[in-house]
Amino acid sequence: MPELHTMTMNFGPQHPAAHGVLRLVLEMDGEVIVRADPHIGLLHRATEKLAESKPYNQSIGYMDRLDYVSMMCNEHAYVLAIERLLGVEPPLRARYIRVMFDEITRILNHLMWLGAHGLDIGAMTVFLYCFREREDLMDCYEAVSGTRMHAGYYRPGGVYRDLPDTMPRYQPSKWRDPRQLASLNQARAGSMLDFIEDFTRRFPGCVDEYETLLTDNRIWKQRTVDIGIVAPERALQLGFTGPMLRGSGIEWDLRRKQPYEVYDEMQFDIPVGVNGDSYDRYLVRVNEMRQSNRIVIQCVQWLREHPGSVMLADHKLSAPSREEMKEDMESLIHHFKLFTEGYCVPEGEVYAAVEHPKGEFGVYLVSDGANKPYRVKIRAAGFAHLAALDEMVRGHMLADLVTVIGTQDIVFGEVDR
Repeated sequence: MPELHTMTMNFGPQHPAAHGVLRLVLEMDGEVIVRADPHIGLLHRATEKLAESKPYNQSIGYMDRLDYVSMMCNEHAYVLAIERLLGVEPPLRARYIRVMFDEITRILNHLMWLGAHGLDIGAMTVFLYCFREREDLMDCYEAVSGTRMHAGYYRPGGVYRDLPDTMPRYQPSKWRDPRQLASLNQARAGSMLDFIEDFTRRFPGCVDEYETLLTDNRIWKQRTVDIGIVAPERALQLGFTGPMLRGSGIEWDLRRKQPYEVYDEMQFDIPVGVNGDSYDRYLVRVNEMRQSNRIVIQCVQWLREHPGSVMLADHKLSAPSREEMKEDMESLIHHFKLFTEGYCVPEGEVYAAVEHPKGEFGVYLVSDGANKPYRVKIRAAGFAHLAALDEMVRGHMLADLVTVIGTQDIVFGEVDR
């Protein structure tokens, strides 16, 4: 009898389906996976250590670069932790703006996930559809913070500035005729809230288009149904959160179970799966986009009716206006001290978690009373999911590994940190 030998092979780290610099050492029996060993750390930037060497307000930009597809949600957890240690609460309008941008970020994340996951499995068109809608939401990021991705918009005590009254418009060029230009700028004639409201009206129809392409597509179902099944009890034991946990049928969502900001004022449903496979996780995320759209509509309506401050007036925490800073000596001192030394945070420790698009994203902060954290520990959702990869892919084919990596929606900025 010939001896059966398994083969060891590398998957990555440059593999285009790896959603980051993931290296997997696979033990293969022919085309069937016997064992998968994830090797991480190829993107390690020591974010937690760097945050311990800087004043609190200078580390907000590092949070954006963790999961670089869900920028403002990362900032939110860090800013919440600082606010809890300081014992301050931002103005109500700022809290509604935060919730609105959290949900815009969730839609951005799920669009990126759906496009990339489709591309991994072989569905090309949905990628182009998803990026069409992402472009509009990226413009909202840019209009409010000045940058399309790494916003740095949330601040302890509120947000950087109020929503703008105008949206950037497409400019005339030799490649666009006037009629096309007018059509592109139609939704941009009013304020940012008008633009977002127009988007929320269009978006459910866009999600219908994605579902037309995929949900009943027999090739899509052959690639995702019964792939990477995780039972509900096992999902809890493995530390799953977010759509990975809800896909297994457990209705756990921090926005509902441990409400923060104004989520207890919002009306939305929590989609859950039945079988705990890749197809169910796809359905959960698609339905989450619809629910996020509902929350954004509610925020837009409230923000229209309630103008007001978006930042605490305490200049120990928030910078004075440029006008004040240039005319008043005390404001100049406040400005200088805030951006060089920051502020001292009372001694204590705190854990703040948000319902990030990928699961529970938490920040554990320890303060010794100085102007920089004594210890920062980030609880990244994707880290626990990647740890379960071996269990999810055993017995599957090599091509199914790509499906499981896609369904986990991992981003290596937060896994490696």
